[in-house]
Amino acid sequence: MDYDSNNPFAKILRGELPCVKVYEDAHTLAIMDIMPQAPGHVLVLPKEPAVELFGLSDEAAAACIRSTKKVAAAVKAAMGTPGIMVAQFNGSAAGQTVPHVHFHIVPREQAAALKPHATVPADIEGLRAIAARIVAALDA
Repeated sequence: MDYDSNNPFAKILRGELPCVKVYEDAHTLAIMDIMPQAPGHVLVLPKEPAVELFGLSDEAAAACIRSTKKVAAAVKAAMGTPGIMVAQFNGSAAGQTVPHVHFHIVPREQAAALKPHATVPADIEGLRAIAARIVAALDA
């Protein structure tokens, strides 16, 4: 599949669509998922365009893992959850809904049900409040 430069994440990366930012460096952007599976659900996007993980350069893939590790630790601290799920889907058959590589960071409580993937929109002010807690944990 060819990369569609008009996908929502590409537009976010160009500043054409809004987002609730949690973290950014030269290679990645971490944002709150607007349809979270659990409170504190964050997405880590590479700035390099690629539909699937297999299309990323080794450097961009490594940058994604570094950012995912850093942000996941902050999400765990900010949300006070005992577990963190990190997921990455490749292709619609695997559950990928936006054709731009991204990593999901989802706080988990023991046996707590998750909302269905990409189905229930969140309150933006609520996302901003959670993002502030995550940013504070990143800065701690």
